[in-house]
Amino acid sequence: MRSTIVAFVLSMLSAALLTPRVRDLALRMGAVDHALSSRKVHGRPIPRLGGLAIAAAFYAPLLGMIAFQSGVGALFLAQQNLAIGLVIGGTAIILLGVYDDLRGAGAGRKFAVQFAVAGLMYALGFRVEILANPFGDPLHIGWFGLPLTLFWIVGIINAMNLIDGLDGLAGGVALVAVAATLIISVQRGNPLMTLFCAALGGSILGFLFYNFNPASIFMGDTGSMFLGFILATTSIQTNQKASTTVAVLVPLALLGVPILDTLLAISRRAMRGRPLFRADRDHIHHRLLALGLSHRQAVLVLYGVCLLFGATALVLTVANSLLTTLTLATVAVVSFVFLRRLGYMRFQSGTVLSDQRRRSRNLRALIRPFTLRLRETLAPSEIWGVVRDMAEAIDASGVALHLGNDDVPGKDSSANNTATFSVGVAVDPPQSIPTEVLPDAGKVVFRARFGLIGLRHDEGHLEFTWNDGRTDLDRDTEIFVELFCDHVAATYERVGGQSLKDSARVIKLPFR
Repeated sequence: MRSTIVAFVLSMLSAALLTPRVRDLALRMGAVDHALSSRKVHGRPIPRLGGLAIAAAFYAPLLGMIAFQSGVGALFLAQQNLAIGLVIGGTAIILLGVYDDLRGAGAGRKFAVQFAVAGLMYALGFRVEILANPFGDPLHIGWFGLPLTLFWIVGIINAMNLIDGLDGLAGGVALVAVAATLIISVQRGNPLMTLFCAALGGSILGFLFYNFNPASIFMGDTGSMFLGFILATTSIQTNQKASTTVAVLVPLALLGVPILDTLLAISRRAMRGRPLFRADRDHIHHRLLALGLSHRQAVLVLYGVCLLFGATALVLTVANSLLTTLTLATVAVVSFVFLRRLGYMRFQSGTVLSDQRRRSRNLRALIRPFTLRLRETLAPSEIWGVVRDMAEAIDASGVALHLGNDDVPGKDSSANNTATFSVGVAVDPPQSIPTEVLPDAGKVVFRARFGLIGLRHDEGHLEFTWNDGRTDLDRDTEIFVELFCDHVAATYERVGGQSLKDSARVIKLPFR
């Protein structure tokens, strides 16, 4: 118990001290989230990479305790495969997250690394071996445990990534799950997992001092994926040897909020014909904000829901079959009412879904020729022509393409490679608002700005304007413009965009 308290306190203090340093580092590197997306709600540039502080505050005290406390060192040696797995696997996830935060990693690259890490964890002993059966003996699943373990670890990593949409949300969700896992580890006499949970809880709490609304730093994909990894693996190890019939139900309950949000996201995107791995603004926290809750109120509501799921997990660890069934039924009813209040569980007609899927197909067909042209592009100067043609195809009245990093805090703009191309309805660049409506000679001009994620180190962006009276951009159009932006970013990097420095220009011509 003494080692557990020491690990928690040291990790909390380490995170509290390291986070401001990481924040300064992110600003110097230009690792800043400029909120160039309608899904972002913070409305101002915020440094990311906070996950580095969480990870360092998690590992550093543990390594120090191994070096100076013989009892902790003996504990790690007794279960060295598990300890090595958490260190090596966590490091791989951190490196993936840093790359994603700085340059942007595609879904394929992320999944490749995540599944490789999950396979390593399975080989080292982190395995789902039992399926719960509330009405009888647990089911031993044999070889099926491999794919189930892989999908559990990868799924939780991405579930935590998806739910990281409000200041302090992912950290608070993880903290509740960690606290419950720690209690269960103590109950079941698993000192190594207890130590890891204490260190993770301390690092999260120290980081939340700076990440709770209004946040001065984001954890980024580095932090959300690292938290998901540690939660997925510790929950497996804590519950896989359980003698109750709820060996798998406990971790499911512990991580109920991110799992539920992920399942809802996948199902609605599949039904509407949208890309499964393309973010939207229809997550649970977005629905809470739409009900009129403030940023902080929405986070606190979800903290409360997480506490409900955490309490459920603790009840399940000591429940018999009857109590398990009653508990799960109660949670299911409460969850259904909560989701219905948010506007979920209201099934749309087949005609509406069919229309949405048809619109998605039509937009894919519309944008596909332009993405193919980008793949065939051999020079940076050719990108602008493709962008302009695509803007006309989506009925925009103006478009501007900015390639460079002259707006990154702490950077010397005189030394940057920048280029700006614009045509049509010209407006001054917004400071931080991704979409807004502006007056223009008696007309309503709607503007939407999209970050070129692949150019995060350069912070490039595309900006479109419409003067047809619209005051919003439908999500289907937004999704496929974002996909087009990914291709623009990839093309710019492939053909060597630095040559645009000598041809930077602004073109203002009649467009429509």
